[in-house]
Amino acid sequence: MAIGAICFSAKAIFIKLTYQQFDIDDITLLTLRFGMSLPFFVIIGLYRYKKGHFKAVSEKDFGVIALLSLLGYYWASWFDFRGLQYISAGLERIILFSYPTLVIIFSSIFLGKKITRTGLIALVITYLGIAIIALDPKILSSKNFALGAGLVLISSVTYALYLTFGGEMIKKYGSINFNTLAMIFSSVYVIIHFEVFSNVPIFELPSGVYLYGLALAIISTVIPTFLVMEGIRLLGAGLGSIVGSIGPVATVILGYIFLGETLSLQEILGSVLVLVGVLIIGK
Repeated sequence: MAIGAICFSAKAIFIKLTYQQFDIDDITLLTLRFGMSLPFFVIIGLYRYKKGHFKAVSEKDFGVIALLSLLGYYWASWFDFRGLQYISAGLERIILFSYPTLVIIFSSIFLGKKITRTGLIALVITYLGIAIIALDPKILSSKNFALGAGLVLISSVTYALYLTFGGEMIKKYGSINFNTLAMIFSSVYVIIHFEVFSNVPIFELPSGVYLYGLALAIISTVIPTFLVMEGIRLLGAGLGSIVGSIGPVATVILGYIFLGETLSLQEILGSVLVLVGVLIIGK
């Protein structure tokens, strides 16, 4: 679980390094990520189908998974990639990590699940932390910070909706089967998006771009996707989310090492509050 969380966190580092070293847009980089990871998910899906692990999916559920995939990995990833053009990797991970609290809110609104007193405390602490980060004078004066933070927050919202409504599909078909289908759908959406709206010659990019694309596909998509799912299966969602809290910390450390990013005292305080809120939810 911890390794999977760290691999997911490395995504922001790979994206920022690519933006810094090459003149490339978000949808092209996103297409490389999903295009290179798609064959792996297709192979995994076929293997599990032949082994009898893939239950027959009804046409209705097939449509539901297709719709959820639009939210979970297509829109969420696209907004995240766009947001990282304007804010640091560390801040991106902190904002994105608000999704567990959003799941609680959406579960209450759409599924009628009552928010407990502990849940309310966690929500207050988490969003107090985000507010403290957002009110840092250094951040407020940063060019396009509001745009970048807003895009990443939308990413967090769409991913939270994906998790909220994907729960029943996971119970019905299993996390690995659901995740494999969702990633295949998402990859197709991204590729269609690229073909319709972009005129970038995808096969004529600098070799370094392909290396970063491959790293995003293998290290930050295929491997962590299944490590995290297996971790949740072994530990449970609660303990799994606690272990997964290492993700934002790992991003901050990796951002400091590879990108030279630093956090102010105010940003550190806000980040700690966000992590505390998520840990309360997990516990």
